[in-house]
Amino acid sequence: MTVIQTAPTTAAKRNKGPDRQASLIVQGADATGIVAAVTSVLSDHGANIVSLDQYSDDPHGGSFFQRTVFGLDGLRAALPAVRADLDTALVENYGLTYTLRDMSAPKRMAIFASKSDHCLLDLLWRHRRGQLPVSIPMVISNHPDVAEEVRGFGIPFFHVPSLGADKSAAEAEHLKLLKDNVDFVVLARYMQILSGDFIERVGVPVINIHHSFLPAFIGAGPYAKAKERGVKLVGATAHYVTEDLDEGPIIEQDVVRVSHADTAADLTRRGADVERAVLSRAVLWHAEDRVIRDGNHTIVFA
Repeated sequence: MTVIQTAPTTAAKRNKGPDRQASLIVQGADATGIVAAVTSVLSDHGANIVSLDQYSDDPHGGSFFQRTVFGLDGLRAALPAVRADLDTALVENYGLTYTLRDMSAPKRMAIFASKSDHCLLDLLWRHRRGQLPVSIPMVISNHPDVAEEVRGFGIPFFHVPSLGADKSAAEAEHLKLLKDNVDFVVLARYMQILSGDFIERVGVPVINIHHSFLPAFIGAGPYAKAKERGVKLVGATAHYVTEDLDEGPIIEQDVVRVSHADTAADLTRRGADVERAVLSRAVLWHAEDRVIRDGNHTIVFA
């Protein structure tokens, strides 16, 4: 492993997120009175609800999902008491599950990349511009090609080669780097398949960008395959990674129209534009707790 350390920038300071705001994610079996229970607890603690989104897949016995963002002076000191009341109101009374997070502490996002840099550089640029409320403690790549570009953003770069069929040594090094240092991982066109053991042991969500509407054109040379099939749309899919290759819960998708006159190179260029946009939206929504996973399905309050 080669480590290339860089000087810190002020990006993290610009990405600290809203002061004194928290996100509350609630999910479980739908029932009458859940919204009232949530708002009652928050009101009792003097919180101001900034936004509230909810969804039920069936109001008569279906599943309920809610995202609430609220502001509260002295938030960090108040959170233990808020949690205690939510435990009673939601868990004990309704059997629901919930997560409560102080949004002033940005989620820590590690990026994995290979030689292709368009998604990587787009995320780094958006982070530097303050458009992604995350911190980026590291970029990991199986090639050194993107080291100089990453250095320019002041992000630590780690080169971890991954050669041959046995990836266990590389994945062991990855786990050492990631342990207790990140809240989620983004595969920015990282051209390696992660093992089921790694996915289980990493312990945080992993987001991937795929160059098509899954499961079409899986494997190498997707845009050449798309040209051969005479496609009229090229697209991209951002999804959570599971042990089943490219079959994890989908976060975001998009397409752009193409024509018979477009070459494979044209499709690649236009596809890269879609990949950047789709991945950045997926990362933003995950960072802001807008995505709720429900089995192999997602609810996205975008």
